[in-house]
Amino acid sequence: QVRLVESGGGLVQAGGSLRLSCAASGRTLVSMAWFRQAPGKEREFVAYITWSTSFAYYADSVKGRFTISRDNTKNTAYLQMDSLRPEDTAIYSCAARSITATTYDLWGQGTQVTVSS
Repeated sequence: QVRLVESGGGLVQAGGSLRLSCAASGRTLVSMAWFRQAPGKEREFVAYITWSTSFAYYADSVKGRFTISRDNTKNTAYLQMDSLRPEDTAIYSCAARSITATTYDLWGQGTQVTVSS
């Protein structure tokens, strides 16, 4: 069974750091991305990484503060979030595109990140 399992969310003060993990099992991946959704807002893209070359791309709102990486041996992607701001508060979800798909076909359950001021 194919799954994405997320971990690492929590409560942190503004200026602090958190690291999210997203572990995939059961399928060869092409890329993985993180999205977030704040209360009353639409889901927005955060960051993206390709599995073969580690090419990374970020939303302007997190560029320079967040870093996406991946460990192929563990089939896991990470989102290191530094200099967190209250506006980063959201449910963060990882999504993956498997080798047989043309879009994101795997989604995690989401993890809450809360940044207090």
